[in-house]
Amino acid sequence: MAFRPQLGRHELSRRDWHTLVSAGVVGYSCSGWLEALANDTANNPDRRRACILLWMNGGPSQMDTFDLKPGHANGGPFREIQTTVPGVRIGEHLPRVAQQMRDMAVIRSLSTREGDHGRASFYMRTGYMPVGPIQYPTIGSLISKELGREDAALPNFVSIAPFRVFNPAAYGPGFLGPQYAPLLVGDNQNFQPVQNANVGDTLRVQDMQPPGEVTTPQFDARVSILEDMERDFVARHPGVSPQSHRTAYDRAVRLMRTAARSAFNLDEEPAHIRDGYGRNLFGQGCLLARRLVERGVPFVEVNLGSIPGVQIGWDTHQQNFNNVRTLCSVLDPAWANLMVDLRQRGLLDSTLIVWMGEFGRTPRINPQQGRDHFPNAWSAVLAGGGVQGGQAFGRTSPDGMTVDENQVGVPQFMATICRALGIDHTKQNMSNVGRPIRIADHGSNPIPEITA
Repeated sequence: MAFRPQLGRHELSRRDWHTLVSAGVVGYSCSGWLEALANDTANNPDRRRACILLWMNGGPSQMDTFDLKPGHANGGPFREIQTTVPGVRIGEHLPRVAQQMRDMAVIRSLSTREGDHGRASFYMRTGYMPVGPIQYPTIGSLISKELGREDAALPNFVSIAPFRVFNPAAYGPGFLGPQYAPLLVGDNQNFQPVQNANVGDTLRVQDMQPPGEVTTPQFDARVSILEDMERDFVARHPGVSPQSHRTAYDRAVRLMRTAARSAFNLDEEPAHIRDGYGRNLFGQGCLLARRLVERGVPFVEVNLGSIPGVQIGWDTHQQNFNNVRTLCSVLDPAWANLMVDLRQRGLLDSTLIVWMGEFGRTPRINPQQGRDHFPNAWSAVLAGGGVQGGQAFGRTSPDGMTVDENQVGVPQFMATICRALGIDHTKQNMSNVGRPIRIADHGSNPIPEITA
């Protein structure tokens, strides 16, 4: 019989728990209760799936991570290592990720045509090329619309440390509207990476509580006045900008009024857990993603771009091997601990993890010991819920220049993500030009070998 925490002689159900937390009666840090809640959440047949996108800003080298070519002139100095799946080998600088391969599917045959950072970021994150007047929504907005709840205390889409310089529209809700925009946490921190001691503060949502001298009745009265003003202004000036402003304030007030905001307080986590993820922006971002998914947030993205010592992220035109080694030292513990943590809490089977960037890197090594942009044949990874793990799908040529088997395009990749999450990829949303647009473009079908 599953254990449930008790209040007196009465069991505390999942619904009761959320009611108490929303009312501020209890906190998530109560000893023993979080684990019981997680178990109850994982076993709840009504639990919706969630997605965590690990976005590798700049385009990671497939040749040095998931599709090595040992012995070839293009291969570089890195060695392959065996994973927990016989016959599936990956780069030596991802040893902890290698231990999670039974729950992972490596796609080695992406071919996506677009090699410009801005356009490729838009293409991979929306499923459509940035052409014409249609304002396509980012993947987080699409998924949160399908899996989120309008009455949720926490946002349905959280973007952690996004690097939006290449193409801000690739991170926006597009024609879905401002209600599906992400809550940005640690925005622009990929420009100037924070020092380890400041990471927790960086990932907090600022101004979550009223000033100390403002009482609850005063706060409620001020919010009521603001709501009246916003409602009147939007009625007299309809449009996206006024509605976006109103939506942002509505979401902020909702978050301030619930104890669920404690999800952003990483100090609640034991020191050894935080250390395991890595005391850096990406590592703590992955820990925050776990905390958010655990509390019902359907889509969280964590961006790994610039880090101390590597100011260009995965855009390794120079010193590729030194930079990939350093980036993997941040990626490996964070990603592996995220999967272990989700598995221990019974959440991995309902949480899809997507690892990708905007494109790959050239197999040929340039004179600066770097690799350049390469969308022709590269790799991405799907892991966790809805995925047939323990496999590498597709194959590139011995020199890494072309796809030899099972080529995958962006629409098919998007359809596969949707299938893993239980979303109908053929569903249409009305665009800003009055034309219905499918979630995944026409002619796409999920990869049957990958979706469970």
